Amino acid sequence: MPSLKALKNRIASVKATKKITKAKQMVAAAKLRRAEEAAKAARPYTERMEAVLANLAAAAQGNPGAPKLMAGTGADKTHLLVVATADKGLCGAFNSSIVRLARERIVKLQGQGKTVKIMTVGKKGYDQLKRLYGDLIVHRTDFTGVRQIGFHQAHEIAEKALAMFEAGEFDVATLFYGKFKSVISQVATAQQIMPAVAPEGAQPPDLKGAVYEYEPDEVEILKALLPRYVAVQIFRALLENVASEQAASMTAMDSATRNAGEMIDGLTLQYNRARQAQITKELIEIISGAEAL
Repeated sequence: MPSLKALKNRIASVKATKKITKAKQMVAAAKLRRAEEAAKAARPYTERMEAVLANLAAAAQGNPGAPKLMAGTGADKTHLLVVATADKGLCGAFNSSIVRLARERIVKLQGQGKTVKIMTVGKKGYDQLKRLYGDLIVHRTDFTGVRQIGFHQAHEIAEKALAMFEAGEFDVATLFYGKFKSVISQVATAQQIMPAVAPEGAQPPDLKGAVYEYEPDEVEILKALLPRYVAVQIFRALLENVASEQAASMTAMDSATRNAGEMIDGLTLQYNRARQAQITKELIEIISGAEAL
């Protein structure tokens, strides 16, 4: 049985840990509100752009001059996986769930004889993937020291991916991120961003019978719109990640705080029992000594 001093030190240590997890929970709760608002504010713009893309793509379908970014390279040999995670831990299984989904896709593609390249966004994704797939990572980005993620960060990532696509370095790009559903639900999501396709379920806007004539034509508009569409999708994923990270962190720290409280109660009970046993032993020794005299 541990000594009273050891139990007392352990109780103090757990109490200090509980203070840290409680503070972390409160910080995450404060940040979550702003992050959730930013993620939800970006959704209408992204969804509208998806609808416009679906409409333009339907109009340009079958056009031999369709942009490469929509028509693709005509091959499906090389895949780029853009894995977006957080830069920090202490957020439960948030990072691991995204990396797990990416690993499953890597195994599947390699089993089909495809070539896989990886672009990591976020420190934790890189740290986990480099152990098994370090030779597949062609580019990494993290936001260490960045207080607030803006569109220019997403634009830089999109520019790098677009340059690789134009250079013929891959045929298909898929973005992996955590989609924010609620405080207790964040869903690891995979979305194809190149060649650009409207997500499943995206409907063209209801024109109410009107006929639109585009100037310039659909193909020219798509050439200008598609690169921005890729950047917008990456930006949306980054915002969803921030909200999901804070929600997961708040949930994980709340659980850790409650576990610390339960551990303190258990250790306190153990300490009291050990102290009572020690006092009883000392009394028996005193009584025995007195009787011996």
